[in-house]
Amino acid sequence: MALFSISRSLSSSARPQNPKISIVQFSAAAGDIFNHLQQNGGNVEKTLSTFKAQLDSKCVSGVLHRCNPSHSQMGLRFFIWAGLQSDYKHTPYMYNKACKLFSIIQNPKLLFDVIEAYRTERCSVTVKTFKVVLNLYKQAKLADEALLVLRKMPEFGLRADTTMYNLVIRLFCVKGDMNTAENLMKEMCLIDLYPDMITYVEMAKGFCNVGRLDDAFGLFKVMKEHGCLPNKVLYSVLLHGICKFGNMEKALELLEEMEKEGGSCSPNVVTYTSVIQRFCEKGQTLEAVEVLDRMEACGCTPNRVTASCLIERFCLEGRLNEAYKLIDDVVNRGGVSYEECYSSLVVSLKRNRQTEEAEKLFRKMLDSGLKPDGLACSIMIRELALVGRVLDGYQLCDEIEKMGYSTSIDSDLYSLLLVGLCEKNHLVEAVKLARLMLMKKIKLKSPYIDNIVEILKKSGDEELVNHLTGI
Repeated sequence: MALFSISRSLSSSARPQNPKISIVQFSAAAGDIFNHLQQNGGNVEKTLSTFKAQLDSKCVSGVLHRCNPSHSQMGLRFFIWAGLQSDYKHTPYMYNKACKLFSIIQNPKLLFDVIEAYRTERCSVTVKTFKVVLNLYKQAKLADEALLVLRKMPEFGLRADTTMYNLVIRLFCVKGDMNTAENLMKEMCLIDLYPDMITYVEMAKGFCNVGRLDDAFGLFKVMKEHGCLPNKVLYSVLLHGICKFGNMEKALELLEEMEKEGGSCSPNVVTYTSVIQRFCEKGQTLEAVEVLDRMEACGCTPNRVTASCLIERFCLEGRLNEAYKLIDDVVNRGGVSYEECYSSLVVSLKRNRQTEEAEKLFRKMLDSGLKPDGLACSIMIRELALVGRVLDGYQLCDEIEKMGYSTSIDSDLYSLLLVGLCEKNHLVEAVKLARLMLMKKIKLKSPYIDNIVEILKKSGDEELVNHLTGI
């Protein structure tokens, strides 16, 4: 086979073999509904009530696509009507699809036009109708528009419930407008609606995100007055906020309060780990280790994330002996293995430019029968290949393969190793690796194709190249 033919074969293999057709396929019901709406016109909801069809996401999506862009209001009214049916419920995906199709973010007035059409046509509108509209604004992250919808409900003789207030409050919390969010929470009490745990958690998140920690803590007093006791989620939100803004003394006080509270408020591994991570980020390693000891005292077992952030900190400070002692300690406590800890240590050593020590540990793991994780394998082999030690990288890859750990290796590395072996004229190893890739059905990556084709052809095994690129 001529070289240009092999190159053409390789290039074609980089293209999708079964490209997805971009035409959207819809159910027959979608076309029937759309035609019914066009033929009857007028009150969309009244028209739809006379049409019997089994709704599902495919059907709803089909109607929306047919309505876009020339029948936007009809499409939105159909979407809202569909969300009211007892045998169908919109998924977040469908809300997102409707927002994108009708460009709600760019043209939020479309939904107000729908609401005005309800008034003009004297349509029967319920609280659930407004909930669908609010969920569309929630998906579009439009807080001000959602609040205006809330304000329009009394015009239809309706009153928002706690769920709807929570939705709008959350939008303002995400936006960072805590004054409006706070006023909405106070407004709830004026109309005999009381904030629930969701309200307080969203408010706590919002206050913490803008650095108003005192106001976040003030929620404890308010909620207790309303008979709503703090739970682990609320404590964790506050703790995360405190850690984020660096008040670690306050964080330890809150952690102690959670420990004393006990029960459902007891800190878990995520709670402790977030505090440990923050101490590590601030360079307060001693305090981080003390929190680890508190975990053990409270019967909470560290996980890999807990161990990894401490290992990373010890490596950064050049305290490698202490890192090994820490690993022995956390493994003995249970919940995390030597394989996980040593893999994290390999990664940390490489990140801190202690490549020689990382390679030494990696090989020690293999000699001991410990399986490095995918990240550790990829980092070590890639490092060897990039510094010109491609043969060492190949041998390491081969050793991992023989031990049955090959699933840990990133598929991109095979192509990187193959091109390196070819460029260094290690043809025997290159052919072996190419055959392994063929067996595993691993495709060549496009950046390496030309070099690999040209050099592998020298091996005389053109059939191998042809089969490899034809996977």
